[in-house]
Amino acid sequence: MAGEAIISEFKKRVEKTLEDLRRELSKIRTGRASASMLDGIQVDSYGTKMPLNAVATITVADARTIVLKPFDKSQIGAIEKAILESDIGVTPQNDGAVVRLPFPPLTEERRKEIAKQVRKRGEDYKIAIRNARRDANDDIKKMTKEGGISDDEEKRLLDQVQKETDLGVAKVDDIVARKEKEVMEI
Repeated sequence: MAGEAIISEFKKRVEKTLEDLRRELSKIRTGRASASMLDGIQVDSYGTKMPLNAVATITVADARTIVLKPFDKSQIGAIEKAILESDIGVTPQNDGAVVRLPFPPLTEERRKEIAKQVRKRGEDYKIAIRNARRDANDDIKKMTKEGGISDDEEKRLLDQVQKETDLGVAKVDDIVARKEKEVMEI
């Protein structure tokens, strides 16, 4: 049935939005060092932009240090430059063989600022879910207008879309709350 296809597509959009939010928040710095914070950093390697994990092994040495071991030691300068140009807020230190990224503890003020960014991103993703709801509702109303489904079926589908929207927004709130807690813990 076409109405079920709309609901299915809507659920996929909500799930993709939630995945995007999780991936986006994994890049935000907390008090702990995490290799996912380096996702998206591109290194200029032999005239080509490459992901950091393609030119170096990334290991989390302890809660406050990430160690990068380049596959080719001549790339250390390019790796350092890429990290400095990124917005992770750490100064790389190299000893000629590896690059260390020491993450200083966050101040209370900085933690609150990061928590505010997390909430803002959560709101952006809630808006994305609501936009998906609007599109699904428009498709359902268009089907009713064209005579594809009855008014009762339209109401049932619209209610189902709203339930899925509420569920998606609640999941966003949960993801954001967990990330905020992670950011605020010392």
